[in-house]
Amino acid sequence: MSNIALPAFLALEQRQQLADARRLTTPCGGGDLVWHAWGEPGREAPVVLFHGGSGSWTHWVHNILPLVAAGRQVLVPDLPGFGDSALPPAGGDADALLEPLAQGLRALLPGQAVDLIGFSFGGLTAGMLLAEQPKLARRLVLVGAPAMGVVPGRPFELKGWRHLPSAAAQAEIHRHNLAVLMLHDASLIDGLVLEIHITNVLRDRMPRRRLSQTDVLARSLARVACPVHAIYGVHDALYRGRIEQLEAAYQQAAPDFRGLTLIPGAGHWVQFEAAQAFDAALAAVLAGAP
Repeated sequence: MSNIALPAFLALEQRQQLADARRLTTPCGGGDLVWHAWGEPGREAPVVLFHGGSGSWTHWVHNILPLVAAGRQVLVPDLPGFGDSALPPAGGDADALLEPLAQGLRALLPGQAVDLIGFSFGGLTAGMLLAEQPKLARRLVLVGAPAMGVVPGRPFELKGWRHLPSAAAQAEIHRHNLAVLMLHDASLIDGLVLEIHITNVLRDRMPRRRLSQTDVLARSLARVACPVHAIYGVHDALYRGRIEQLEAAYQQAAPDFRGLTLIPGAGHWVQFEAAQAFDAALAAVLAGAP
């Protein structure tokens, strides 16, 4: 059993199964890049999941076990500067993460091209990574990814919380921010959601990220040779009022774009809010020819 920190609000059976993770490390700046691994190598390529900004592996807490049950080996890093991982050697945005992640993948999965799935900031990072290192993946799946050049500016406003004196006051701001950005159905902001979010934002050491507000992902996809798929919640706050423009943006940007799946009733954190529908959509993508 690993020493992985599991959310207390998880169901007991899910906690027991996720506790089987193996903790792996690769170099990152002055410390370690921490990877969490489930399952064993099989006939299919390993699946690598990149989490979103101010996050950790727990952004995928509901999606790991279905992949393992389908026979996949799953690796989920805490991206450099988040969760248990050290800061990157230099820089404070997605471009600073590329070399530690590339080195880590080559060390842990030598000679293997993975199915790379990136959520939000992790999708931006994954696209930039494959533009520089195309042999690392045989397929890219982008989930709620920003920086596609569709929305000028950010169509929502998050509130600051670090200045507030009490945990209760901070929790109210976290509820607000989750409702504004992450989830379409605010009634789902319960103990587990708050626990995951608060634990993650307290360990975010890279708060000045700006690339997600540019079109850098769209520009990077022009150099991504592998098939590209996209899965978004239909109510994703990043594309409020413009979600219908997203598919055309991907078609224009990615040479081998295979399609956009929109999940009804879900917002930005689609793989959590609509886990079953998301897992089915992802399974369909992974079952296709890469």
